[in-house]
Amino acid sequence: MNRRFCLTLDLKDDPKLIGEYKRYHQKIWPEISRSIKESGIEDMEIYLRGTRMFMIMEVNEHFSFEAKAKADRSNPKVQEWENLMWKFQKPLAEAKSGRNVSTLERLFVTTFFSCGEIWR
Repeated sequence: MNRRFCLTLDLKDDPKLIGEYKRYHQKIWPEISRSIKESGIEDMEIYLRGTRMFMIMEVNEHFSFEAKAKADRSNPKVQEWENLMWKFQKPLAEAKSGRNVSTLERLFVTTFFSCGEIWR
């Protein structure tokens, strides 16, 4: 069974920068896609509301944040992408030192066998 992580960060409050950030994410670089997949991330979604970015990652049993960070540090193209993304991002106060994202704590989860049964 996959694990899910949710992360958040803020973008700089500048409509032009936010537009540029969105354009970069419409077609991310192939090296970035490859590094995501190779790290054990099987699905990734990014949502944006105003300046608040929210990411959902579904990862396999081989994924670890530490291994991903180590691989990213040794990948020049990922470093180039990360440095470029810092232009748009504003780290949250609670983010760990040197990181731009903060992991969210899961407060509630439930599983429904049939969505139709909920609404009857």
